[in-house]
Amino acid sequence: MPVQLNHTIVHAHDKQEAAAFFCEILGLPEPAAFGPFLTVECANGVTLDVADDHADVIAPQHYAFLVTETEFDEIFGRIKERGLIYWADPGHRRAGDINTNDGGRGLYWSDPNGHNLEIITRPYGSGS
Repeated sequence: MPVQLNHTIVHAHDKQEAAAFFCEILGLPEPAAFGPFLTVECANGVTLDVADDHADVIAPQHYAFLVTETEFDEIFGRIKERGLIYWADPGHRRAGDINTNDGGRGLYWSDPNGHNLEIITRPYGSGS
């Protein structure tokens, strides 16, 4: 079997709030409880296992999601409806803009715990 990413742990101050945020913004099914986690399952079976973390500051991580053009429009619409700040770049210098890298579209925004989220319609390096 080829190597595949199965899951990753997402630290959050409130796992209920964080899991709901991922599901609502990304248009994913409701999270499922699994041990101490709330699991958010992506279409390819990879799960974001959201865990409560009682640290004062959560170390921000980066989570990128490959989406279709239609999904991009839907997610982008939910980001704008919520009035969330978004950027075209990972350094958050181009606020209110999207990128067109590799002939697709992409943008970045933050979740309530400071994680840097990204949606792209073309994998990096795929050309135009």
